Amino acid sequence: MSPQIAGLLQLTAVIGALGLAYRPLGDHMAKVYSSADHHRPEKWIYRAIGTDPATEMRWPAYLRGVLAFSAVSVLFLYLMQRVQGSLPGSLGFSSIDADQAFNTAASFVANTNWQSYAGEQAMGHVVQTGGLAVQNFVSAAVGMAVAVALVRGFARSRTGELGNFWSDLVRGTVRILLPIAVVGALVLVACGAIQNFAGIHEVGQFAGGTQQWNGGAVASQEAIKELGTNGGGYFNANSAHPFENPDGLSNLFEIFLILLIPVSLTRTFGRMAGSLKQGYALLGAMAVIWLGFSLLMMWTEFAHRGPAFEIAGGAMEGKETRFGIAGSSLFAVATTLTSTGAVNSFHSSYTGFGGGITMLGMQLGEIAPGGVGSGLYGMLIMAIIAVFIAGLMVGRTPEYLGKKIGTRQITFAACYLLVTPSLVLGFTALAMALPTPGASMTHTGAHGFSEILYAYTSGANNNGSAFAGLDADTPWFNTTIGIAMLLGRLLPMVFVLALAGSLAEQKPVPETAGTLRTDKPLYVGLLLGTILVITGLTYFPALALGPLAEGLAS
Repeated sequence: MSPQIAGLLQLTAVIGALGLAYRPLGDHMAKVYSSADHHRPEKWIYRAIGTDPATEMRWPAYLRGVLAFSAVSVLFLYLMQRVQGSLPGSLGFSSIDADQAFNTAASFVANTNWQSYAGEQAMGHVVQTGGLAVQNFVSAAVGMAVAVALVRGFARSRTGELGNFWSDLVRGTVRILLPIAVVGALVLVACGAIQNFAGIHEVGQFAGGTQQWNGGAVASQEAIKELGTNGGGYFNANSAHPFENPDGLSNLFEIFLILLIPVSLTRTFGRMAGSLKQGYALLGAMAVIWLGFSLLMMWTEFAHRGPAFEIAGGAMEGKETRFGIAGSSLFAVATTLTSTGAVNSFHSSYTGFGGGITMLGMQLGEIAPGGVGSGLYGMLIMAIIAVFIAGLMVGRTPEYLGKKIGTRQITFAACYLLVTPSLVLGFTALAMALPTPGASMTHTGAHGFSEILYAYTSGANNNGSAFAGLDADTPWFNTTIGIAMLLGRLLPMVFVLALAGSLAEQKPVPETAGTLRTDKPLYVGLLLGTILVITGLTYFPALALGPLAEGLAS
């Protein structure tokens, strides 16, 4: 069987698995967030934090909950790292420096999981499991809560109430993320991933001496890092490490976990909004982009010809022979079109155009299908922009799901769209203009510029993957990428919740003959065009200086 055919079969297997899980998981999540019942363990949590889950919140109160929880989480994780040397189970590792501790705390709370350190050489068991793994759960649950609040904004009328943040946070963690992660961890253990609390041990004799490896609760952290579109890794090699991702089966399973909740949330949206067709329309737009990127990436990486490439089976530089071109390409697209950031290969070693595809996937806003929660609300923002453009073309007040898109709503949507490009391009320009950041680049020219552009694209879009050529463990990059991650996560949520509140206050507009049908293929095409045009106009000049220039020169 040719590698290309094997790649298409892997793609088909992932699509089939997602198709089987789509309806039951989507309906389950809609039931979770619509239920007025609270399980006993959840009630214990509410009592512990002193909140009434039945109390409805308007968008400012909901936002205060998001910001307060995020601030406490950053502080807690920062302090854990700063005192690591005094904690049990530290494996002898010292406390983390202030700039790196800030970067890591911001990263995991922002659901980015950017790592400027080697996990097996820096973090002990307590920080890994009690700090980083916990944030893998709750940061994902925060994103889902904000997405559900926006959906309620469309579904409700004549009220500014969007639900209760603390209730949404707890239910998302306890009823959705935790059960699936437990099953996912068991599957990964069955595939060969490790799960223990062993210390550092030597493995064999080599010419340069002995090699030391850590044990750890790897399978459990791997499951939630993929399921919650977190990223990061217990080991520096991330999902290319055999302890995290042992074989081709585990590789496909991890791709499935990455896509599972973002894809299924479109059905949750349709169910809660009262129109499954609207969810299918969003799913259709996501599927077209994801499938197109996957096929284009495989073609780009297989297309490099020459004796060395043909002997290796393609452009194998920086890729695991266990996964090959197809398994690496599918993983790279899945992780950069979501906000995951886990990698099973070095994106810096991809072809010029291949590296550009990973960057463009993040620059789309990671909406195909995007991160857990963030993908859905990002796509809904794009849907509102597309409706507004259609309204301008026909001279009619735009409407979406029975809600008018007026000046206030489009202002919030436009502000949402401006946040990440401003952070990405602004910080990239600063880093290229100043002498110190440039010293961290391994390469010069177009590829060196791509290293910087990729780093800030990954940070501001809460992805977390790296181009694997940039020395990012410096005070400049730890600080600026940390700021980009926090602002790239929290500022968009401000505008999403403000938009949700303004929609919930409206009275539904009855559908007429002139209403744009947003559940039809024509609208899906308009939505896709809007996404590509906005992204192209925003990022094309920067891409032309980096991956496009490199690809055309190769």
